[in-house]
Amino acid sequence: MTALPFGLSLYRVAMAALAGFVPGYLMKRAKAGKEDVKRLDERLGIAGAPRPEGALIWLHAASVGESLMALNVARGLLAARGDLSVLLTSGTVTSANVIAKQTDGRLLHQYVPVDTEKAVAGFLDHWRPDVGAFFESELWPNLILAAQARGIGLALLNGRMNGASIRNWSRFRGSARHLLGAFEVLQAADGLTASALADLSGRDVAETGNLKLAAPPLPIDTAALEKLAKTIGKRPIWLAASTHDGEEALVLDAHASLILGDRTALLILAPRHPDRALAVQLLIERSGLVSARRSTGSAPTPATQVWHWDTLGELGLAYKLASVTLVAGSLVPGIGGHNPVEPVQLGSAVITGPFTASFDDLMAAFEAGGGARVLAMPSANALAMAVAGLWGDPEIRAKQCAAASHIVASGKGSLALAVDGVLSLLKAKP
Repeated sequence: MTALPFGLSLYRVAMAALAGFVPGYLMKRAKAGKEDVKRLDERLGIAGAPRPEGALIWLHAASVGESLMALNVARGLLAARGDLSVLLTSGTVTSANVIAKQTDGRLLHQYVPVDTEKAVAGFLDHWRPDVGAFFESELWPNLILAAQARGIGLALLNGRMNGASIRNWSRFRGSARHLLGAFEVLQAADGLTASALADLSGRDVAETGNLKLAAPPLPIDTAALEKLAKTIGKRPIWLAASTHDGEEALVLDAHASLILGDRTALLILAPRHPDRALAVQLLIERSGLVSARRSTGSAPTPATQVWHWDTLGELGLAYKLASVTLVAGSLVPGIGGHNPVEPVQLGSAVITGPFTASFDDLMAAFEAGGGARVLAMPSANALAMAVAGLWGDPEIRAKQCAAASHIVASGKGSLALAVDGVLSLLKAKP
């Protein structure tokens, strides 16, 4: 057995030393709403459901965005083979809630085990997956190496690395090569990542396109859309989608400026995490703007200036209502932005702030192709001007939406390549 490189050995020792503190740490997170207290055993490697009979493909995604990609791949796998099941793991409560709406007898969800040897062993002992696929950069060393040791074929799908992560991995080249060597299939979302993975792994790596571009549009309740559109009427609407702490105040200031130009303007404010709804509502009330809350069933009246969209699973409806969308997570540093594809697919023109490190590849393509407006500075004034500019010129807005749609269409082939990559590992099983 090949000895582990120093970096991976140090990681394994550190995780072993911390293992005893994990249950208490998880409970603390559960009290803060960051874990599902009823399913903490899953995080410790104790299964919450029986393993289905037959072949089992395991897909692991970090959070909501990656989980939506994984669901898309799962549907492709299940459609291609009627004799297999798919286990989807993720690490956040929000992603679990999203996936739960899609599970059935052949598609299951579990929380990913924490990366201790005991939790990983318990997870793999129970589920015994035939093949595993990890999305983007969600690489847990103990989990990956234990799966490899058991002969589980592994794929890295939609691999994505930004400049910072490439520099970090380059500092531990031996560990990176060892870890990437566990993957029989390596697929990169973009050229930068393909080059970096090839350099770190010492292998040829295919640039297969970004799976985020291949995702289907978010679902829409057509009846609800028609009812709300009739209720709202012909008001100019913009959406601040997936906002974080520090962004809502700026968004509200921008909307206060927009109201000076058009008293009928309506802002749909959708926080990324609904558990922040109370804090966001307090901000709205302090702003002096008249609001309604989606979670209470309240529809906006002509007097409503801010519609607080504090629900889960309805963002597609909000994109469809709004002619312009701010893709948030981009106005403050440290988050990296969110997926700009979702609003484009539903006909909403995209604005983002400058902090989009997690989507640099997509945003570079959108900006270069005229498919999005990227604010140079995250100010309320700049945001208000960008929204007003798109509202005020329908022709420019239509051209931006068309350019963005063309870019999204370019990634459709990536889904078939991902499905084929995973199935190739299953076919290679004895």
